[in-house]
Amino acid sequence: MSDIIQLLPDSVANQIAAGEVVQRPASAVKELMENALDAGSSQVKLIVKDAGKTLIQVIDNGCGMSETDARMSFERHATSKIRKAEDLFAILTMGFRGEALASIAAIAQVELKTKRIGDEVGVKIDMEGSELKTHEASSCPEGTSISVRNLFYNVPARRNFLKTDSVELRHIIDEFQRVAIPNPQVAFSFHQNNTEVFNLPVGNLKQRLMGIFGNSYNTRLVPVEENTDIVKIKGYVIKPDFAKKTRGEQFFFLNKRFIKSAYLHHAVQSAFEQLLPSDSFASYFLMLDVDPKSIDINIHPTKTEVKFEDEKAIYAFLRSAIKKSLGQFNIAPSLDFNQEAHMYNMPLKPVDGIYKQPTIKVDPNYNPFKTETMPSVKPSERQLHNNANWEKMYSRHADNQLEFEIKKEEPQQTINTDWDNDLHESNLKSSYQLHNKYILTHIKTGFMVIDQQGAHERILYERILDAFEKNKSATQQELFPKTIELSGSDFALVKELQTEIRSMGFDISEFGKNTFVIHGIPADTINFDSVTLLEGLIENYKQNLLELKSDKRENLARSMARNMSIKSGKALTQEEMNNLIDELFACSMPYSTPSGKPTITTFSSEDLDKRFKK
Repeated sequence: MSDIIQLLPDSVANQIAAGEVVQRPASAVKELMENALDAGSSQVKLIVKDAGKTLIQVIDNGCGMSETDARMSFERHATSKIRKAEDLFAILTMGFRGEALASIAAIAQVELKTKRIGDEVGVKIDMEGSELKTHEASSCPEGTSISVRNLFYNVPARRNFLKTDSVELRHIIDEFQRVAIPNPQVAFSFHQNNTEVFNLPVGNLKQRLMGIFGNSYNTRLVPVEENTDIVKIKGYVIKPDFAKKTRGEQFFFLNKRFIKSAYLHHAVQSAFEQLLPSDSFASYFLMLDVDPKSIDINIHPTKTEVKFEDEKAIYAFLRSAIKKSLGQFNIAPSLDFNQEAHMYNMPLKPVDGIYKQPTIKVDPNYNPFKTETMPSVKPSERQLHNNANWEKMYSRHADNQLEFEIKKEEPQQTINTDWDNDLHESNLKSSYQLHNKYILTHIKTGFMVIDQQGAHERILYERILDAFEKNKSATQQELFPKTIELSGSDFALVKELQTEIRSMGFDISEFGKNTFVIHGIPADTINFDSVTLLEGLIENYKQNLLELKSDKRENLARSMARNMSIKSGKALTQEEMNNLIDELFACSMPYSTPSGKPTITTFSSEDLDKRFKK
């Protein structure tokens, strides 16, 4: 029997490695930008076309590579960061495995132009499917330029699994932000289809955050800083007033590398305890610096998961640092232990600037032992109203107490058998609200419980989809148009969805960089603030992009319905409840929300009889 085990060809091995390193265009963007930072660049430019499917180009002004190094960079496990195994425990750079360029070149057409500082000419290398096509001298600027074209051109199955351009662009923007935020000392720019998305000059961390997420973050950021022997913490958290309903802006950076840690996230959430609503999430941009020997970052292909040597101590330091910052900036109550005991808060100075000694008035004719009939004082209308309320409450309490005592004395009572029939005949359409969250209504076989928020979401969802199909969405013009400033990523998203958003009834137009003017909103949303309404639509749309596979219109309809629906806790009148029930059963799919959760639960009389063992 012949031998069957053999070594894989390099081209096949590189494609297998590419499955781990390059999962989508955003993966290639991450690797190339990290290489640019490791080259000591002070300027990094990212250019993408068709969300990276057609072109990904990263241009830097770093140290460049020699002709030999440029060719070696496309070999597997070729790196300048590691010489021996011990180096794995002292890594402070981004890329170190030496698989990035080899993996990208295996599934794309790659052009590399690089030139070292001081060299007269540079080098140009063309790779296609791990095969070297061109290796020649080139006249190029100092630094490195890498162009990746037609990603997954030779792996059509992988290319077919890519999402829409808006989804893939969102992932690219996420990776761009993860590299740009912890490196404010480097200037970054980002262009998508010849449109500038970001232009971030050199600055500090706060300026970098404002450049990415908008100038409005100037008043939202709360600085956090703590230095210990184990960890150094620096960054910002967002004030609780601006917490979001989705897990969006949550960034941990360990030694300037983006990481994900549910354990550390819990520390942040616990620091915001009792400051955030139950359905909101804290936003934060926190950078942790630790000794690289005390962590292991080589446990996941994307290097976003990390093992800490003493994670409990880091948890405690992080939580206390955030709570301290929230207290110092009057976000949460705190005690000032630094104030001296003899220091008191003095009253403000009088208007005339003269302090006057208080006078004491004494009635010389007052006799505490004198008995005298007090003059009757006519009670005011407010006092009479309060007395009536107290008497009413007391009498109600007394009646309840009496009724309770009667029930204790007479446990067996005669139940009126006609009560149920009378209720069905006279109040067949009556509904009852439970905890301002559910609607209870009668049916022939028992009763039905309706989730008021889910039901309203279903009604609005089908109404918006119908308006999309008929292209008949009325617009209510704003008396005073409002401007909304968005982050670069959100601005690009709204610009892409501008046609669909207008067809929903919004009247918006571009107004400078990253800004829209809202001239009108859908006619049935006049009770909503236009800026809040559009912001909520964007947030829900982004969340649905990550969770659902739906087209633009369905996603927008689902996002708008969730944003406009009546929430749990809102009291409804009898007419509002009946209208909600009628509109729900007029829907084509009344039994579930747009996300698939049930809207209705029924309880039969037989179920109730079993409960009471009848």
